[in-house]
Amino acid sequence: MSIPFISAEEAASYIKNGDNVGLSGFTASGTPKVVTVALAEKAKALHENGQPFKINLFTGASTNDHVDGELSRADAIAIRTPYQGHKDSRAKANSQGMNYFDLHLSHLSQDLRYGFYGDIDVAIIEATEMSPNGEVILGAGLGMAPTVAQMAKKVIIEYSSYYRNSFRGFHDIYVPEDLPNRREIPIYKPNDRIGTPVLKIDPKKIIGVVPSNASESIAPFTAPDELTQRIGDNICNFLVEQLRTGKLPKEFLPIQSGVGNVANAVLYGLGENPEIPQFDMYTEVIQDAVMKLMEEGKCRFASTCALTFSDEAMLHFMDNIDFFRDKVLMRPGEISNNPEVVRRLGLIAMNTALEADIYGNVNSTHVMGTKMMNGIGGSADFSRNAYLSIFSCPSIQKGGKISTIVPMVSHLDHSEHSVKVIATEQGVADLRGKDPRQRAETIIENCVHPMYKELMWDYVKLANKGGGHTPHNLGAAFALHQALQEKGDMLQADFGKFA
Repeated sequence: MSIPFISAEEAASYIKNGDNVGLSGFTASGTPKVVTVALAEKAKALHENGQPFKINLFTGASTNDHVDGELSRADAIAIRTPYQGHKDSRAKANSQGMNYFDLHLSHLSQDLRYGFYGDIDVAIIEATEMSPNGEVILGAGLGMAPTVAQMAKKVIIEYSSYYRNSFRGFHDIYVPEDLPNRREIPIYKPNDRIGTPVLKIDPKKIIGVVPSNASESIAPFTAPDELTQRIGDNICNFLVEQLRTGKLPKEFLPIQSGVGNVANAVLYGLGENPEIPQFDMYTEVIQDAVMKLMEEGKCRFASTCALTFSDEAMLHFMDNIDFFRDKVLMRPGEISNNPEVVRRLGLIAMNTALEADIYGNVNSTHVMGTKMMNGIGGSADFSRNAYLSIFSCPSIQKGGKISTIVPMVSHLDHSEHSVKVIATEQGVADLRGKDPRQRAETIIENCVHPMYKELMWDYVKLANKGGGHTPHNLGAAFALHQALQEKGDMLQADFGKFA
């Protein structure tokens, strides 16, 4: 059948107030870029005429300014999940301007298929190639495109001409069997292919194809500075020690790495360390550093959900795409982040924390326990099931006014049961086999900034007066946070009134 080309505005006209809308992509990569902008303009026009217009938005992960930015500024999102990372959507979530619920990324596809959040009315899928019979080659990010394309009553295709070469062969599209008949996911090494390279969509559901030539608009990450370099070096030195003592197999294990400058610094450090052997990755995103490691021969293969490359790096990738064809595979988020596969492969999972406490609990999401930053993302999918789960952060922020190691985290995302290692620029705390008091001693001595060590020991002495397996003084547990809130500096915390 013939599928018509339509404008972004016409595509947006098919989306109604209250619709559940699902998008392709994961991070900015592979997400729509023109229909959502037209949808935001439609929302503004309706609002100016006093008419309501908001959608419920379901995505693979975070998106870009074309999606979360435009739609948030237009006040066009009612419900949002599972993850966001844009300043405007963050502001909406924190001002109760939209109903944002944070969710593990591996869960959403299954939750949608089982009707937890209703039907998908419209799916918007970015394609780089397609045929009249509905066979689609996706772009630089996969996300939950197979699920939303399967469930949607209507599908809009954004046809991207931005990429210089074909992504054909880079995708491994696989949807698990429905419960209770599900079998094991047959991935036994990172480069196992288990699905198909194309996404098949019923052409009867496709209402039109919208041309697009927009890039992912991902800015390059800054080069590692002294701080991130020290964190990276500490983690690399720790992994080398694990190899030397046989706590990691001599062949090493696949790597999962989160997003950001610290993650990039760790990856660069792995590449430069001669004692780290060649390795594979099984992760949710790969960044610019991974491309460099592949070209240097240090990273052999990466299974991922998205190519989160800066625009400059993406063009380099496309110019040299044949080199990478046997080295990169993109999977749906429920496969890239699947706990079963993570446990089987034995990953080294490396993610970042906003804050951690002296007993090994981690807050990844909420500033001062109340203001959402981005979301939990896939970090728990990996850390809870990894062979080795490492969380890293600088020991201080805001010039020392904030200690990222505190007596008690102000919001809990990863409990002590899932966190094996904490690293800062000060050092590494290996928490395995330690009881709460021993964890506190290890974290304070190895990870806390010198300007906060005495304060932390003061808290431990105070907490120990009450005894218990995990000593706390509940009145003093948030004294650092209160000092920051009232005086602008955690160093001003005073435990005297709790003695």
